[in-house]
Amino acid sequence: MRFGVVIERDEDGYYVATVPSLPGSHTQARSLDELIERIREAIELYLEVEKDIEVGEFIGCKWLKLRPVKAEMVIKVLNKLGFQKMR
Repeated sequence: MRFGVVIERDEDGYYVATVPSLPGSHTQARSLDELIERIREAIELYLEVEKDIEVGEFIGCKWLKLRPVKAEMVIKVLNKLGFQKMR
């Protein structure tokens, strides 16, 4: 079986791997070699528990840039949704 793996680097410099098609399958490591070894182990452990899975087709990744949102706008939307300010 083939799995798409997303690899990122966190703010502490660790590499973090996630398998989107296997919820909860993620790990981290200092080196890429160690990360690959650990994510393979995480996938294998997942498959030991979950026997009948359907893996979706990995299409790719897309970078999205979002503009900053002002706190006032967030509060306005939350108020419209019925949330109220805590006192």
